[in-house]
Amino acid sequence: MTFATMLQALQGQVAIVEGGGDHTISVHAVTDDSRSIQPGSVFIAVQGERVDGHRFIPAAVQAGVAGLVSQQPVGNLSVPFVRVADSRKALGLLGSRFYGEPSSQMRMIGVTGTNGKTTTTYVCKALLEALGQRVGLIGTVGYQISGETIPASHTTPGALELQQLLAKMVAGNCTAAVMEVSSHALAQERVAGCEYDVAVFSNLTQDHLDFHKTMDEYFQAKLRLFTGLTGTRKSNKRAILNVDDPMGQRIKELCPAPVWTYALKTQADLRAEHVRLSLGGTTFTAATPAGSFPVESHLVGEHNVYNLLSAIGVALNEGATPDQIRAAVRQVTNVPGRFERVTAGQAFTVVVDYAHTEDALVRLLTAAEALKAGRIITVFGCGGDRDRGKRPKMGRAAVRYSDVVVLTSDNPRTEDPLSILQEVETGVAEALKERPHVEYRKVTDRREAIHAAVQEARAGDMVLIAGKGHEDYQIIGTQKIHFDDREVAREAIERCRARA
Repeated sequence: MTFATMLQALQGQVAIVEGGGDHTISVHAVTDDSRSIQPGSVFIAVQGERVDGHRFIPAAVQAGVAGLVSQQPVGNLSVPFVRVADSRKALGLLGSRFYGEPSSQMRMIGVTGTNGKTTTTYVCKALLEALGQRVGLIGTVGYQISGETIPASHTTPGALELQQLLAKMVAGNCTAAVMEVSSHALAQERVAGCEYDVAVFSNLTQDHLDFHKTMDEYFQAKLRLFTGLTGTRKSNKRAILNVDDPMGQRIKELCPAPVWTYALKTQADLRAEHVRLSLGGTTFTAATPAGSFPVESHLVGEHNVYNLLSAIGVALNEGATPDQIRAAVRQVTNVPGRFERVTAGQAFTVVVDYAHTEDALVRLLTAAEALKAGRIITVFGCGGDRDRGKRPKMGRAAVRYSDVVVLTSDNPRTEDPLSILQEVETGVAEALKERPHVEYRKVTDRREAIHAAVQEARAGDMVLIAGKGHEDYQIIGTQKIHFDDREVAREAIERCRARA
């Protein structure tokens, strides 16, 4: 592929074509990392959060690049140079062209929202596989391609890594890709060059305001997934929207593609009726455009009814029958770190969950409240270097729905763990005025906190360990150390049994 051929992917993004050299030279790689430049590479200079790629243009020329792409003027060059309005967007578009436009060769399912993305993508994958499709998955827990699981660098990877993964799926004969699409990825144009067939909206609650600054800015980022559903070569497009969430209603009004809505509390195209919840799972009747049919799932909690409804909508859009859906849903036993039970012979329930926002924590706690036999003992913290506004809100939520609260560290990163806990404690203190009977303690060390919660538990109690879910690490300062809530919980249970 030549540099001139690659530029056809920019779809009007080119502002100025400058520089000398041969525009018909073959391109062997495309990169935004100056350290990986080889002769024949196209280097795309991106203004990063910490490093400005434009600083490395002279080094790229010296390394023998076949072409350069930049947002800034760079003077006279001896190689082909293209100036664009947005080099982040150009990165995705050129990466897609270089890797053979892989998203155009598969059905692409994108799921966005504050909570529920991971569970929804896992269920979607199972349902599409029931149709005989070979399905790749990209999300928070990992990237799955043809039986291989690759550790996730981000919920939605960088633009070039994403196009490489999609190309690998095509090479592995995948017919569909299901992926979590984060607000960061949409705002940073990481999914530029992707053509989506179906877009799912789960909900929108406060998170990531350290990045987006306002809730409207956060919403506008999510909206881009849906406004981008038209104007491509693909057909059978659809948006699937939770209209129990007011933002789902807003997206419905703004989305140019056909829409199916889903809800539990309002009228919608897909509804769950006669819902029954237990620790063993969930049953309900799905009322859908294909008729009504019973659903039995191992997933626990009302929030998972929403996730199941949206995945059922995806499957119906892709041609699944009610019988295929029912059989596939029964096969999904759990999603890593999402209401994941830890069992080691104890007489109480221990659950590990990724809930790290106020809304997610409330969903987890209300699910537990509906299922509990004894007390709810909640262990949680808040991450450092992230949205500080949600910290007191999470503290209030924990106290309002728990009998015992153990406040501890999450991933403190470069913040002082005690300073983070003090901000959470302002919400804890407010809620304790209304619920003074709630037992509260602060244990900064997360391992000690989990052990303390397990030691506190009696028969019939439920211990909820929230915030990290599937993560097998803790970030303290700039160091990432091994830490898995599930392992620590099992260790604590076994220690208690050994003492008994």
